[in-house]
Amino acid sequence: MGRLSNLFRNPFSFMTTRSQSEERLAAYIIREHGRGRPLDEILEDPYVRNHAEGQVLGRVFERPEVIHAIGEDAARSVQP
Repeated sequence: MGRLSNLFRNPFSFMTTRSQSEERLAAYIIREHGRGRPLDEILEDPYVRNHAEGQVLGRVFERPEVIHAIGEDAARSVQP
């Protein structure tokens, strides 16, 4: 019942929610890039390739924390 009352408080909240898969993928990319790995190499990882179906990867590279971590130019070059 708590979720239903939240929906009535903010009926458009579903538009800004992010999936757990996106959250984990973003965290993985940030962590691996922080370890010094190049972005090209990270994008070829099986984990990224298995979890980046459809528009997910594009949304991940629109996230402010990812842009900040890898750089604006790098994030822009990956977006479709």
